[in-house]
Amino acid sequence: MQPLANVILKKGKEESMERFHPWVFSGAIDRIEGTLEEGDLVAVLKSDKSIIGYGHCSIGSIAVRIFSFGETIPDNDFWKRRIEKAYLLRQKMGLTDDPDTNVYRLIHGEGDGMPGLIADYYNGTVVLQAHTVGMWLVRVAITEALKAVLGKRLVAVYDKSAKTLPFKADIEAKDGYLFGSSSAGEVVEYGNRFKVDWMEGQKTGFFIDQRENRKLLAAYAKDKSVLNMFCYTGGFSFSAMQGGATLVHSVDSSAKAIALTNENVELNFQGDTRHEAFVADAFDFMQEIKNKYDLIVLDPPAFAKHRNVLSQALQGYKRLNAKAFQQIKPGGILFTFSCSQVVTRNNFREAVFSAAAIAGREVRILHQLSQPVDHPINIYHPEGEYLKGLVLYVE
Repeated sequence: MQPLANVILKKGKEESMERFHPWVFSGAIDRIEGTLEEGDLVAVLKSDKSIIGYGHCSIGSIAVRIFSFGETIPDNDFWKRRIEKAYLLRQKMGLTDDPDTNVYRLIHGEGDGMPGLIADYYNGTVVLQAHTVGMWLVRVAITEALKAVLGKRLVAVYDKSAKTLPFKADIEAKDGYLFGSSSAGEVVEYGNRFKVDWMEGQKTGFFIDQRENRKLLAAYAKDKSVLNMFCYTGGFSFSAMQGGATLVHSVDSSAKAIALTNENVELNFQGDTRHEAFVADAFDFMQEIKNKYDLIVLDPPAFAKHRNVLSQALQGYKRLNAKAFQQIKPGGILFTFSCSQVVTRNNFREAVFSAAAIAGREVRILHQLSQPVDHPINIYHPEGEYLKGLVLYVE
């Protein structure tokens, strides 16, 4: 497919792209040669008209996301090669043939050289989410490439992009199967079974990115009372029970999430009285729980999706963590996270440190956590490090 327009950069604005950063900001553009619509393939050129690469154009501050640096114009074979590379990485990390885990992220946007595209593998079904119009427009080519790379491992491809495409895009996208069909099913993560609903659930149906952090929590849970705030489908709760917790409480403001948590508990620990789930607001629930829990998990949804609300988000993290510090038992363990991309690792640490000071507790860092290997961070795109976590010992 030939590019429909040339995006010419202002002189001196090509430096970040020459270091393989994939984003072209609107302020770096001098002019556009040709006409284009959102999602079109464009060539990105320096001011002297030498080629930098090819990408999809977007409306907004990030005007182009480059996925092919140099002279290679993307075609169907290009997408196949990219997916092969992504699959090979997961294979080398032992994720594609593990009998105890059959769920993983196959394509992670910029981390796999495919900005704007997420693909999660659920025991044979791949769920796609396009976050740019350009990636949505090539979804059929992506599906064909997935079929070629995964072969018999692929049962179905489900497109769940209707709510992730830019709201300004004049596209009436509908979620649905691009290949095959399968009912919302069951997956296994480190031996724990989970019901996954990619048609109705949040994101692609399951938060895969906390897999290794859930495993770590199991190692700390023995003989402890555990509170899992913002539990969603209960992943941290099952890990705590698997690790030998004496009591586990799961809390979420969504009744649907709590219903799914209870279903998943029955899948793994049928009739186990150690677990109880509550539909409640996090701050309300944590008002009167002093010294009740040895271990608290705070894994809230993103408090900041845009930089203009960063300050407000940091105040939210500070308030939430201060409440946990005030309420946790002496000698307790706090697992606390931020999944906001615009919140840096230092931003998050400072918010948590301020919360500890407000609570007046002595706190030590045991672990600094990030996203797992199937959510790789492109070294030229540090913004891809969105998941930050701390494991803290509270005196």
